[in-house]
Amino acid sequence: MRHKNLVLVSLLAFGMCSIAKAQTTEFPVRPIRIVVPFAAGGATDVIARVVGQKVSELLGQPVLIDNKAGANGNIGALQVARSAPDGYTILMATSSHAINATLYRKLDYQLTTDFVGLSNLASVPLLLVVNNAVTAKTPTELVTYTKAHDGKVNFGSGGTGTAAHLAGEQFNTLAGVRMMHVAYKGGAPAQTDLIGGQIQVMFANLPEVLAQVQAGRLRPLAVTGGTRRANLPSVPTFAEAGFAQVDAKSWFGLFAPAATPAPVIAKLSSAIAKAVADSAVQARLNELGADPIGNQSETFQKFVVQEVERWGVLVQRSGATVD
Repeated sequence: MRHKNLVLVSLLAFGMCSIAKAQTTEFPVRPIRIVVPFAAGGATDVIARVVGQKVSELLGQPVLIDNKAGANGNIGALQVARSAPDGYTILMATSSHAINATLYRKLDYQLTTDFVGLSNLASVPLLLVVNNAVTAKTPTELVTYTKAHDGKVNFGSGGTGTAAHLAGEQFNTLAGVRMMHVAYKGGAPAQTDLIGGQIQVMFANLPEVLAQVQAGRLRPLAVTGGTRRANLPSVPTFAEAGFAQVDAKSWFGLFAPAATPAPVIAKLSSAIAKAVADSAVQARLNELGADPIGNQSETFQKFVVQEVERWGVLVQRSGATVD
């Protein structure tokens, strides 16, 4: 009798393993949802849509974008961390999430342990832009302008603790000025207020403001990175403008819950990397002002750990915290 029970248990276990293996092999069999934890229209949203469309073609299933803005990306991240680890709900996270690991005193998730990085899609430089009513045409002139309008110059960002926010605070420190920070639920609403004059300055992710700059609605003063951008050749780097220490960039990557099966992680990572390598996707990302990356899971995961540590040092130096 005992022998029969052991045989039955073994058969059940084998059957469950076979089912799990079959589900993993067949993945995906239904739509994949990418949670974008910022407002629609910002760089995070746009890059997710560009890459997601190609991933959909490669995997033969719809890839849906679900914007869940709030708490500097933490609301959407927590939702994905608590979702079923089956590969059907993934997170579009950014350098902001690496910053949040130190910025927030209490977080209900950890980027390096509750998630597995699938692929780093792209990085983008930050572009210092001003409302056209601001007379400054260079970062040095912005310093003069800000001092002449002390307490009346506001700079916006897509949220407290974003790379754009910390770049602005760094500029304040280096220049000895006091621009006041205004946090938004994403880069798109910040840009809207910048054009409207509710705020005067923004250290923006380049894809968010490129079209407005090219249309003359915003004035660019300087860009982060070692070289000028091909689509903005007349805009100097911060180093050329005398502020070499201002060199922050934002990155944008896809993550799955940590318990997601390894074969699913591998399949997603491979499809995403292949999507980013597509010539049409690369052309579109370059057109937006983003630098395509598209690496594999293991490489990206190591990068994320390093980023959490690197930004942690900068956050501690800035003294910024969020309860």
